Amino acid sequence: MSEIKLVVWNMEWMNDLFGSNDLPPAFKADQDTPFHTPGSTVKERRMDLAGILNEIAADLVVVVEGPNRTGELELFFTHDVEGDWEVQVQYSKGQSQNVGIAVRVDQNKFVDPPFKFFDTNNLPEFDPFLVDTDDDEIQENYKFERRPLYIEADPMGGEKFRILGLHLKSKGIFKAFEWSKWWQMADANRRKILAQATQLRLGFIEPYLSSAETMNIPLIVCGDINDGPGLDASEKRLYGSGIERLMGTVWNPGMCLRNALFDTLSDDDRSDLDFSSLSTTSFKDPIMNNVWHRVWIDHVLYSDKGSGIWVKDAKIWVDMEGGKRIWEKYKHASDHFPVEVTVST
Repeated sequence: MSEIKLVVWNMEWMNDLFGSNDLPPAFKADQDTPFHTPGSTVKERRMDLAGILNEIAADLVVVVEGPNRTGELELFFTHDVEGDWEVQVQYSKGQSQNVGIAVRVDQNKFVDPPFKFFDTNNLPEFDPFLVDTDDDEIQENYKFERRPLYIEADPMGGEKFRILGLHLKSKGIFKAFEWSKWWQMADANRRKILAQATQLRLGFIEPYLSSAETMNIPLIVCGDINDGPGLDASEKRLYGSGIERLMGTVWNPGMCLRNALFDTLSDDDRSDLDFSSLSTTSFKDPIMNNVWHRVWIDHVLYSDKGSGIWVKDAKIWVDMEGGKRIWEKYKHASDHFPVEVTVST
């Protein structure tokens, strides 16, 4: 039996911290201003991102919005984060946001090597695909802008398990538009999320859970899904939710994935499907006078391996050491909160 502290975190435009891809991996100057977080410096962002990771003391981190190159992520974990780490970035052509993995190797919780990396650029199930998202019997072209990360972790004294790290299409609209234009964009964004979730469910998850080669290897599907439970106004017209499509259908319960944060809700909240206590980020609504909305869009899903709950103790990191809120103590870190779980195999 092994217990691994796994953290999933959208670390917000880490690529802004590094120099040109034409040069060896290097941080930008400490006083440079990151393009997407103009109220910060490179040094402030590095210190706050690392400060949170050092407080959490994770064994394995799934990094969303990571940099372009493995060498850059390695530079950050080597120079700024406590411990020794092995890292890998899943590169996506033309993207400046990528999904990465970092595994701590100085505490003897993993064998050597600690994980096996599957480059999803070489896996056809993650290639551009066709799907009918509006039920008009016409299939539309879609793709994964950010290729999923896919690895097999090998903990010391425990079972191997696999991780599919995701960053699906954002549905956020952060400018005010005329209503018809706004609805057109909102519907298009949700169609893309639903298409990507459908492809993951039918092209990867169900084959994984039914194949003799993989069905007995526990699976975690996690990341920034950019969608929460239930149907918003656009999703009602599409008859589908991205996160619920990923989790599966009650008509085939053996293929369903559990949701680790849902597991933490009280019996009453689970019975009422009340998710109001769960939020992993917030945003200002440009339509409604910049009112702040709290949303739950970062998830940790896991397969049923027939021996009870093996991904447990889920936690959204909002309160830090000393009782300060994460955005007060580390105001230059990220617009998302880290999600922690314990993996027991």
